[in-house]
Amino acid sequence: MNLVKDIAIPSPSKIVLLVIDGLGGLPDSQSGKTELETARHTNMDELVTKGICGLVDPVAPGITPGSAPGHLALFGYDPIECAIGRGILEAVGIGFALQPGDVAARGNFCTIDDKGLITDRRAGRIATEKCVELAKLLDERTIENVKVIVRPVKEHRLVTIFRGEGLEADAGDSDPQQTGMAPKPVMALNPGAEKLARVANIFLMQAKLLLADHHPANMVLLRGFSKHPHLPSMSEIYKLKPAAIAVYPMYRGLASLAGMEILETGVNIEDEFATLEQNFNKCDFFFIHIKATDAAGEDADFARKVRAIEQIDRALPRLIKLKPDVLVITGDHSTPALLGGHSWHPVPMLLNSKWCRSDRVMRFGESDCIHGGLGRIPATSIMPLAMANALKLTKYGA
Repeated sequence: MNLVKDIAIPSPSKIVLLVIDGLGGLPDSQSGKTELETARHTNMDELVTKGICGLVDPVAPGITPGSAPGHLALFGYDPIECAIGRGILEAVGIGFALQPGDVAARGNFCTIDDKGLITDRRAGRIATEKCVELAKLLDERTIENVKVIVRPVKEHRLVTIFRGEGLEADAGDSDPQQTGMAPKPVMALNPGAEKLARVANIFLMQAKLLLADHHPANMVLLRGFSKHPHLPSMSEIYKLKPAAIAVYPMYRGLASLAGMEILETGVNIEDEFATLEQNFNKCDFFFIHIKATDAAGEDADFARKVRAIEQIDRALPRLIKLKPDVLVITGDHSTPALLGGHSWHPVPMLLNSKWCRSDRVMRFGESDCIHGGLGRIPATSIMPLAMANALKLTKYGA
């Protein structure tokens, strides 16, 4: 990143990074094709024939990434050195005014049975209106002189902020990340976090009582306890004027922490591309995030993920018509419907620009991209490649 910072130069050329969340998949047992390979996407395929492809490791081979490290790597930040907790991303994403010392945790409303075991980690993806109602029920309580603030995010998601003296964020999650288990107690990972863990566990006990009659959202899971980090901005590193177009608050939060301008948009893919059209002359880098593919993969819905990819492809001509100098299409991680969650599998990527060396790949898919000219690269290489193809990097050395 320091190297790129030294050789980056401003220019009028434009880069679009289209992140199809959870893009990578695994083959269906009957067809032998992944969701991406099953879908019809003639526009992506046309871009492939004139571009260069490869596979991307978000963190490292064999490591299953969360959304935050997956995106940080796409923006060029080392996802291990620049770890950001999910709680802070949710808080920043909804525009919550954090104060110094605040600890934020991402929350899920979930469903537990009469034995206290989790039957649905997302409470059936309740409507956002229901989330707002239940967040108010849990909001504004004080435990051991710590103020607990609860805010709705979207669907089953909420964010909980702990505000008080002597709070450290180094605490474990209560979310076991699977059904059939009871929520875990929040555990302090060092002595300084013992007060936070104690307060969080009391809050969770209170939430269980308050939500008992609100099935399917009759419990809360917390994860990603974190404080506000300090990242160098993308403007500082790349000499860019960057902007983000994202529906979900967490991704807006992550983009905001990276110094991007957050552009207001609607709720679907067409809205996001319309926002790009309206703002294309204002900035020189655009991050566009699409969530539907990841949600379908997490719900183990192969057919729905295929339809989401096809919907993106049908809308893609609106983006292509703008003629960005560099267009990168990839994902932050794989979310195979076969597994119903994130996985370690590398993610397909295509890069299209006037200056790239096209390869022989003719279709955008996992088994095709493995033969692409980029080979298998770390996600942190994407921004330097995009910058180079946009002629935004000068020569290194004499």
